Amino acid sequence: MDIAGSTALVTGAASGLGAATAAALAARGATVYGLDLDKAVAAADPGPEGVTLLPADVTDEEQVRAALARIDADGARLRLAVNCAGIAPSARILGRRGPHDLDLFKAVLEVNLVGTFNVMRLAAQSIARHEPDDNGQRGCVVNTASIAAYEGQVGQIAYAASKAGVAGMTVTAARDLAQYGIRVVTIAPGIVDTPMMAGFSDEVRTGLAEGVTFPKRLAHPDEYARLVTMIAEHDYLNGETIRMDGALRMNAR
Repeated sequence: MDIAGSTALVTGAASGLGAATAAALAARGATVYGLDLDKAVAAADPGPEGVTLLPADVTDEEQVRAALARIDADGARLRLAVNCAGIAPSARILGRRGPHDLDLFKAVLEVNLVGTFNVMRLAAQSIARHEPDDNGQRGCVVNTASIAAYEGQVGQIAYAASKAGVAGMTVTAARDLAQYGIRVVTIAPGIVDTPMMAGFSDEVRTGLAEGVTFPKRLAHPDEYARLVTMIAEHDYLNGETIRMDGALRMNAR
């Protein structure tokens, strides 16, 4: 798949992994539409040339459909969808204040798992309408899981469940969408130096980096973005979840 001249949809695009991915795809010649919550779009710095930020909640069907309709109205042909939107609150199954809040658990699954599925299914519908290339390919969906899907830590029960769900969808989604020439690949990052990490002290960040086998540092958002571009261009990558973690295997805490 050629990135140059294609159109991409990136969720969570106002910051972190999504912003880095949107910028990387635009730098490679793609027209990028980035989705994020209204307040995040309003607060975001002007994106690079080739990136248009649109307010949309990934869990809201009508808002995602409206964003896809905007792409159609602009005469663009969607080829790539990248799901980066997510939340990561922490709570134990049983804590000092009692059992895990059920609404919090549902909220994490709603954003991380249901939101990913919602964008994937609607983007696939849009991608499938376009003519395939010479290899029969119409496009690609890249989802974001986490190594917490495999080794969730204390307090990550909701996050781990949601990301395990994303990883678990990968093969089935690839099989479902194969008849339309759409590939599906998931990235499971380790600890990435995103704005969500900004609240941690240098001591905590150093400790987290020490747990990585090699290189002993946090991952950079642009490294995730480079992996997205590689997946998009590598037509034989399909139905796989790729760990991007420096061989990190998370301890219990």
